[in-house]
Amino acid sequence: MGELVGVLLAGGMGTRYEEGNKLLATVPGDDEPIVRRAARSLETAVDYTVAVLGYESDAVARTITGAVDETVYNPDYEQGQSTSVRAGARTARKRGADAAVFLPGDMPCVDRTTVDRIATTHRETDSDVVLPTTDGQRGNPVLFDSAMFDELLELSGDTGGRVLFDDADVRRIDVADAGIHVDVDTVADRDRLDCNGDTHGSTPSF
Repeated sequence: MGELVGVLLAGGMGTRYEEGNKLLATVPGDDEPIVRRAARSLETAVDYTVAVLGYESDAVARTITGAVDETVYNPDYEQGQSTSVRAGARTARKRGADAAVFLPGDMPCVDRTTVDRIATTHRETDSDVVLPTTDGQRGNPVLFDSAMFDELLELSGDTGGRVLFDDADVRRIDVADAGIHVDVDTVADRDRLDCNGDTHGSTPSF
């Protein structure tokens, strides 16, 4: 099997967060920045990690130094999430990756074993898309086979890869990981974070 690239989507402005850049806010209890903890969720399962940056890119880049292999700057980040997805897919395709797994940078509670299972499922099934579910609800991260890269590169607006699911071979795997549903949009979301407990949140929109 070829390379699996992890794509950390860390370019958004996070306009609903009331106290600066949410990605730089720390996880309660361990003082690790949210974006760095998200990056570490990908460490064991992928061969190479790229972070797509935009808003306050220099500060975010410093925060994830050593946790990712590469950073790329998305100059169009204000135009929505699809621009960062395209940048990640472009990097994965340039590297000749077999697949890419996308994780929003505001999701610090995803268990590493979930990403491992997603990667293993792709190797065993060669599905177009592999995504995790808990309690019947879809979550993140989401893996896309290289066969989907061209379609990812055609995305537009403030949307992620979910618009491609209807026409793809999608493999859903059930995981005991509430973190796949936990993202940080507001200060209240951040204050409720408990990545070692039974944390629940809204289903992220990627």
